[in-house]
Amino acid sequence: MASMYGNVLHLSIFGQSHSPAIGCSIDGLPAGIAVDEEKLQEFLNRRAPGRSDTSTTRREADAPEFIAGVTDGFTNGAPLAAIIRNTNTRSVDYNNLRRIPRPGHADLPAQIKYRGYQDVSGGGHFSGRLTAPLCIAGGIALQALEERGIRIAAHISSLGPDRIEDTPLDPLKPNNVQLDAIAANPLPCVSAAAAQRMHACIMDAKNELDSVGGIIECVAYDVPAGLGDPMFDGIENRIARIAFGIPAVKGVEFGAGMEAAHLRGSENNDPYRVGDDGAAPLSNHAGGILGGITTGAPIVWRMAVKPTPSIGRKQQSVDLTTDSNAELVVHGRHDPCIVPRAVPVAEAACALALLDAMLEDRMWDCEP
Repeated sequence: MASMYGNVLHLSIFGQSHSPAIGCSIDGLPAGIAVDEEKLQEFLNRRAPGRSDTSTTRREADAPEFIAGVTDGFTNGAPLAAIIRNTNTRSVDYNNLRRIPRPGHADLPAQIKYRGYQDVSGGGHFSGRLTAPLCIAGGIALQALEERGIRIAAHISSLGPDRIEDTPLDPLKPNNVQLDAIAANPLPCVSAAAAQRMHACIMDAKNELDSVGGIIECVAYDVPAGLGDPMFDGIENRIARIAFGIPAVKGVEFGAGMEAAHLRGSENNDPYRVGDDGAAPLSNHAGGILGGITTGAPIVWRMAVKPTPSIGRKQQSVDLTTDSNAELVVHGRHDPCIVPRAVPVAEAACALALLDAMLEDRMWDCEP
């Protein structure tokens, strides 16, 4: 099934943007994982719509309702199921999109594949709205990993046509000054100056009825060495598979990423030295992964998020009912930039991939 993920964890995402509810089910969670619902709600609020002038004006509480799998604040070993009710939908804005598809959106290929039976309202099952239940599952995984000393953090690495750059996260050890700054700034950036420039860039695009994209960097600290497999079940594969399930993600890279192609081996290789905990790399161009297996260095990866396709500018499209060229102006409520709200989604995706790998490698059976 296209909406399922995991080898030991079996995560399923269901619902559409304007359906009565959206949700997730997770089979394979160990019993005894503490679920702090207040902390989970704070995490979901970072992704929720209508919280700032850089997001859509659609406002949803995004309050999860646990139907099964949690008893007295702990996972109970049964499949976990949770829903989020949709309360602020306006489907009339999407009435003409079955006839005139949006450039850059899944409207046209979905029409071809599902022969008109797909739900178009709000983007249906292709909508970024479906990242809310992903963040329920990922938020629980984050809490579980934190109990094992693994911390995952993400920020906006760059944004917009001018490529406004933020300070990279420390690739070798957690820097609490950096991590605190991300939470304190109006946009999730290490640099307050970068956050201010990014905000201005988003507002300019919004005022011009346009949109912008960007790159999110995510780092997982204190991941144990030896996690993962070569070939098709490597840690890169696992993270990339779930990351590409996030609507609008068009690229994923690890460590030096594409830039590694322009380095010599002597520059790209991470030299080793013996430290207090044994052999450790002095740099982290590998992004904490070699041969699909974690090295013990932080996992560093980035995902590229495209500009929101639903924009108020007039665009060229086609009229599928008359088989003729047409023009489209998208109405409704849409983010001028998806990137800020996608930052916690990157953390959720990373946490789910790592938790699934730890369960499969039986690292979860070890004492934290």
